[in-house]
Order: sequence, then structure tokens, then C-alpha cells
Amino acid sequence: MSIRTSARLTLSLTLAALLAAPAHAWVPKLEDTTARNVIDGAYGRRDPVPTYLITSLKVKDGQFEAGPDAVTAFDGGAACVTDWLAAPQDYAKGSRPVTLTASGQADQLFFAAQDARDNFRNLSVKDALSEEFTSKRLPDGQLRIDIAVQGLPSEKARAAYLVRLKGADGKLIAPVKSTYVNDWKPMESGGTVAVKADTTVTTSTSGGTTTTQATTTVSPAATPLLEGTLVYYFEPLKAGLGASDTVNLLLRTEADTSCAYSIPVKLGDFS
Repeated sequence: MSIRTSARLTLSLTLAALLAAPAHAWVPKLEDTTARNVIDGAYGRRDPVPTYLITSLKVKDGQFEAGPDAVTAFDGGAACVTDWLAAPQDYAKGSRPVTLTASGQADQLFFAAQDARDNFRNLSVKDALSEEFTSKRLPDGQLRIDIAVQGLPSEKARAAYLVRLKGADGKLIAPVKSTYVNDWKPMESGGTVAVKADTTVTTSTSGGTTTTQATTTVSPAATPLLEGTLVYYFEPLKAGLGASDTVNLLLRTEADTSCAYSIPVKLGDFS
């Protein structure tokens, strides 16, 4: 869209637009204004409000898609990250997180508003903030972190993941709850448990001649490697973190290794 005015007026309008743009911050508890903006976005009455933040940890051309600062080594040294970047699908060293999604009550409201619209119903702000709808959302103050993982050797190994938030005072904050999305399945490619090969040697003698024969039997893989989503719930405010802060999510995979990773999550990038 072109603006047929003087350069001075153009600059004034640009500054006014920037000042009028809503500042995003994770919303620990939905209130009237945020609820209205989220609902209006779902119904197409305004541009959608960003209600979640996705950090892609997929590796492309030797770098994380989210950028060079997406992952740093919290423990185990820089080689932990360089090894990940060099061989992102080498699951012999453990599974790999591929995406991290942060969200809160606003995201759950957006899905509820979408569902209402798709079913030809209207969802009002009053209804959205009523006790009936509130009871179906995250408790006040909780932040949800979804971690999509590839290369896990078993469903049992999901519990071996360790995930923490780094508090404002440096203390490590455990999630108040953890669970799994019902999306776990065998990987379509690049994932099987290593096969086991057994070699049997037999020796036979006939007519003074000794013959040695080696037979190798390869056992099939026990199970394919899995992919799916781990879910963790945190209470950042109780850890002294602010709703617009960049927080550090720390994780260790199920692998028996000293490697632990730090992933920044910008709470100010979504509502």
C-alpha cells in the first residue's frame, strides 16, 4: 500500500503504527482485553494474535533452523552441540529434540474459539472467561512446553528425559507436571534399533579333509525407533521470571552422556 503524502507525514504514520502495535507477553492469566483479541483473531475480525512460539531444532546445512544461538551446551562441553549439528540423525548417541513449542492459556482459548466458529457458534469474551471454560484450560500461571522428539528407543525411555527451567536466581526449576501427546509412532525413516549379528562356526572332517563353515545369523531389530511429543508444565513466575523474559530451558535426553543443552524461550514473543 503506497502513501501519497510527504515524507514527514509518512514517518509520523510509521511511528504511530509502531507505538499502537500491541506488545506481546506470555499471559499467565487471561483477562478481558487478551481474550477479546484472541477470539477476534480466531473469527477473522482482526489479525490473529501470536499465542505460541515454535523453536525449530531441525538441522539444515549444518545449522539449527532457529539460528546459531538456538542451542548451547549447558553441560558436557561445546562438542555436544557440534556433534548434534554434524550428525543430527545419529541416534546411537541418543534421541534428538526437533521442535520446541511454548504456549499458555491464550493458545487454548484460540483453539476453543476456532472450534466454536467451525461449529457455527459464537464465543463471547464473557463465556470464554466463565468458570466453565476456565476449568478446561491451564491453571493460572502455568506455561506449557511441548518437545517433539525423534529417535527414542522405546516409550519407556520418555521418562528418562530431564527438563528444567533456569530460574532468575540460577536455580533449576522442575516442571509441576509432565505428560505425553498421543502421537507416538515408529519413525518413517532413519530409525531402527541396531541389529545383532551372530556367527556360528562348524567344522567337519570327511576322508581326511577338514572343512570349516561360518554361518552368520542376523536377528531382526527388536523395535523401530520412535517419534512423538513430550509435554512439560512450568510455573515461571514462582521462579522469579517475568512474563516478557527470555528464559532458558535446559534438557538432557535419555542417553547415558554428560551432554545437557540450553534453549532460550522468548516469552515476549507470544501471548
